[in-house]
Amino acid sequence: MNMMSTNAFKYQKTGRYSTFGNPAVAKHILIALHGYGQLAPFFIRKFNQLDPNQYFVVCPEGPHRFYRNGASGRVGASWMTKEERETDIQDYILFLDQLMDHVITENSFEKKTLLGFSQGGATASRWLAYGRYQFDQFLLWAAVFPPDMDAHFIPRFESSENFWIIGDQDEFISMAKAKNYFEELKKQLKRIEFVNFEGTHDIDAATLNTFLR
Repeated sequence: MNMMSTNAFKYQKTGRYSTFGNPAVAKHILIALHGYGQLAPFFIRKFNQLDPNQYFVVCPEGPHRFYRNGASGRVGASWMTKEERETDIQDYILFLDQLMDHVITENSFEKKTLLGFSQGGATASRWLAYGRYQFDQFLLWAAVFPPDMDAHFIPRFESSENFWIIGDQDEFISMAKAKNYFEELKKQLKRIEFVNFEGTHDIDAATLNTFLR
C-alpha cells in the first residue's frame, strides 16, 4: 500500500509591493506588474518620471523569489511556474484583488490603468479576466496573452481600452512575428490596438506617457 501523498492547504502570506506618487491628490492610479526575474523596488523606478501629484503607481511583486544565478547573489521574483500552476493563478488573483482593496480604501481615483510587462502581462490578463476589478486601460506590454484564457471571460476586456505594445528591437520577438501574433490576438480580443516603439524589451517612457496623458 502506497502511504505517500501530496496535499495542499491555505495559509496567510505577506505580499510586497512598491509605490510611487501621492495617492491623496493623484487622480490616476497605475497598477504595473513586473516581468520574470524582476523585483518591485527596482521595477517601480521605470515610472519615476511621472508627475507624483497626478499619478499613483503601484508595483506588486510576484510571490515566488529566487536567486537568479546559483544559490546566492541577485534575487528576482516570478508570478508562477508550470508546477501547481492553477493554484498559483488563484493565489495571485486573490493577492492582487486584496492589494487593490488595500490601496483604494482611503483614496479615490478617476482613472485606473493596468499594465502587465513580459511575464506580468499574462498575470495582468488573468487578473482582469478573473478578478474583481475593472480598468479604464489595459496595457499588455511586450507580453503574451494567455492562450488558454477561458472564452467565457473575454467580455471582461470589452469595458477597457486595450493595447498590445512592443519595441521594434525586442530581443524575444521580431517585428514580423509580432505583427503575425497580433493578428491572432485580435481573434480573441476584438477591442485591442497594436502599438510599437523604437526600443528593446523594456518600458519606454515616452510611449507610456502617450497613454497616461
